[in-house]
Amino acid sequence: MPPPRSVRLALALGLLVPTLTACFEEPSPHEAIRDFLVGWESGDYAMAARRADANEASVRKALGDVALHLDAASLRFKLGPISRDGDTAKASFQAEVDLGENNPLWTYESMLPLHLVDGRWKVRWSPSVIHPDLHEGERLAVKVDPEGRQPIMDRYDDALQDRDTQYVAQVIPVEVSDPARLCQELAKVTGFAQDRLLSRILSAPPTDAVPLATFGRAKYQQIRAQLARIDGLKIAEVYPPVAPKSPVHIVGRVSAVTAESEQQLGGPQRAGDTVGRDGLQRAYQDQLTGSTETRVIVLDTKTWKTVKELKSWPGRKNTPVRTTIDSRLQHAADLAVARTQPVALVAVDAPTGQVLAVATKDLHQEKDALAGKYPVGTAFSIVATDALLRGGLDVRQKVPCTADRTVGGARFQQTGVTSSAPSFEADFAHGCVTALASLARRLDERSLTESAANFGIGAPWGLPLNSFSGTVPAGTTDAARAKIIAGSAVRVSPLAMALVAGAVRSGTWHPPTLVTAPASPDPTSDITPPQVPAARPLNVDAAAKLRALMRAGVATGSARAAAAPGDPVHGVASTVTFVEKKERRELSWFVGWQGDVAVAVMMEGPDPAGAASVAGAFFSGTRKDF
Repeated sequence: MPPPRSVRLALALGLLVPTLTACFEEPSPHEAIRDFLVGWESGDYAMAARRADANEASVRKALGDVALHLDAASLRFKLGPISRDGDTAKASFQAEVDLGENNPLWTYESMLPLHLVDGRWKVRWSPSVIHPDLHEGERLAVKVDPEGRQPIMDRYDDALQDRDTQYVAQVIPVEVSDPARLCQELAKVTGFAQDRLLSRILSAPPTDAVPLATFGRAKYQQIRAQLARIDGLKIAEVYPPVAPKSPVHIVGRVSAVTAESEQQLGGPQRAGDTVGRDGLQRAYQDQLTGSTETRVIVLDTKTWKTVKELKSWPGRKNTPVRTTIDSRLQHAADLAVARTQPVALVAVDAPTGQVLAVATKDLHQEKDALAGKYPVGTAFSIVATDALLRGGLDVRQKVPCTADRTVGGARFQQTGVTSSAPSFEADFAHGCVTALASLARRLDERSLTESAANFGIGAPWGLPLNSFSGTVPAGTTDAARAKIIAGSAVRVSPLAMALVAGAVRSGTWHPPTLVTAPASPDPTSDITPPQVPAARPLNVDAAAKLRALMRAGVATGSARAAAAPGDPVHGVASTVTFVEKKERRELSWFVGWQGDVAVAVMMEGPDPAGAASVAGAFFSGTRKDF
């Protein structure tokens, strides 16, 4: 954090005085130059004025106005060569003005003309002493032209925000009789620093509307009566595109800068500035905002028209954030989850891993759909079956689906058992946990670990938002491996399982992508920059057999509710019961795809067809291949 303005002035003065006093000897202009520049720099305008040849009160005011009209955090001067010609002298100097408000320094070269008056050296006063291009009847001013917040867009460059109403408290300086009192009253209502509000008024062109504070609808209604009582304050309605569209938690919310959020953003902000509260708006705060053009200008004090521009800074370029979200698929996902139990749905593009839609009901799109840590039940047998197939398993092999089975001391139970001895294909399609768990003895820890890695489970992939790739415990015993196959010992997010489905569909696991531009989030945020691991191709034969197994899961198995018009739907369904924070929870899962759209649906409740039904509704709503 930069030191207070008073401290910076003291430091500057401490650095300047030795430089200016080292070689000052009378009778010479040195002492006059020192007193004038040190007095101006330190704010001792009386000392500076005593070294000018004009009315001291006028000089004091003119020098004080420089800091006010520039809203300067500090002024520093570096003395250059001094030349003398009889009773006249010239001293060149460089001025360095800190304009504050996160702007760069303004430096310019100038000259102090001096002459002898009654035996004493005096600065020959005129406005050009302040700046070479400043003349009588003119003053300096700072004009800022901020650009609005850039949008977050979907994959087709359509904005993922709607316009919202905000209320801007502003003034036209020339119309305000007592700006100090106005700022005092506004500071009491808003919490903004009174001196910062006042400096914005005094430094702006007097006929420009100067925004001082911005409020959302709720806050404005709360303080509307108090604002109405402040003489000279005007309220303007603006309609920036900041209201998030779906997926709301992923896009994130935006609010106007408050006195509290100024500290979060690390320095004085102007009215109209916005802060991302969560989601991508927060992760990409720096890229979405920050482009403010600043200009130092000379004004005619009679007409208030700009006479000349002395310096301008274009400001840091802000850019839109482009996501992989498909708004049409997002709409279909929102409709699919609208009338259900708490549910999360994540859809990805199978050939690329790009996130197409994230929809939830009574769950959080980031915390649950992307970053949730949940058991997945026998849907995890997709991963385990990859290891079994690479080990030579014949899907036609008969594997009994019993009501009860113990593997290595771990007990598993299955409801709805038929008396026939099904094949592995049927066991997989119906998610028979006892049959699948019994195959633990055909696997070793290494093969399970390899398959999990091939499907990105536990990989260090990430997104600009919080996300979870999954964890698989060590499978050192038959019981441990049986629990992994049954999906009760693993923890995954819906996003991780959507990528699993995409890997089977395309034959290659791809890391997830949510944002395509810019490449990384705001480096000042506390979000970990996304890692991009390499895509991992699956075993070709195993992937082909998995696709056939997952087609059977919808055609004849427990995932039949996911069937939809169009391309055949592939997938598996599962249920799992677990205890979290001493509460018993039941989840229903569907993991599969239609066309190139791979999905994972996780739904709370005991209905084994619940998640598959949501997936079927989603696929029916899309009616388009990718």
